[in-house]
Amino acid sequence: MTGEDFDLFLNWLDSDRERAAKKYTAIHQRLIVFFDARRCANSEDLADETINRIIRRSPTLEPAANEDSTALFYKVAHYVHLNYLETIVKRDGGTPSESLPDQPLSLEAELEEKELMQKCLEHCLQKLASAKREMVVHYYREDKQARIDQRKSLAERFGYSPNALRLQLFRIREELSACVTACLKAGDGKKR
Repeated sequence: MTGEDFDLFLNWLDSDRERAAKKYTAIHQRLIVFFDARRCANSEDLADETINRIIRRSPTLEPAANEDSTALFYKVAHYVHLNYLETIVKRDGGTPSESLPDQPLSLEAELEEKELMQKCLEHCLQKLASAKREMVVHYYREDKQARIDQRKSLAERFGYSPNALRLQLFRIREELSACVTACLKAGDGKKR
């Protein structure tokens, strides 16, 4: 992948560079959640791989495809996840053709359950007030030292002490958890 490919990709996301960068960050976070919901060990790497596959295709992508870019990212993420599962099967012994058909229903049911959970989480995030949604997304955005710095910055931006921010996030997680549980029970994760 070249810098030119990445620039084409950002331009495909949005002609305004700043908005494109924000969209890129949001997409990356959603993909991490997508892979986390599927209990993947390296969700960030898989999110990167998904985006890299789309970047490699960006010279051939139509500008109109941008309208439905979320669906495109999830479709590619689905295939990246299948490749990940295949790699796990190969690593643990056997070949995918030998191992996967033994449990097609349980694997399929698990994938459907995870997809429903992902849809419910996205649905519930959208129901949150924008400040709460921004807070929870940014709170879990980074890793290691960057995460610590991000959380300090977040506390300052919202006018909380670090402990008050943790308490606020606990309450938001409780609210999200209740919403996701209700959504899963109703089976209405398809509502968006």
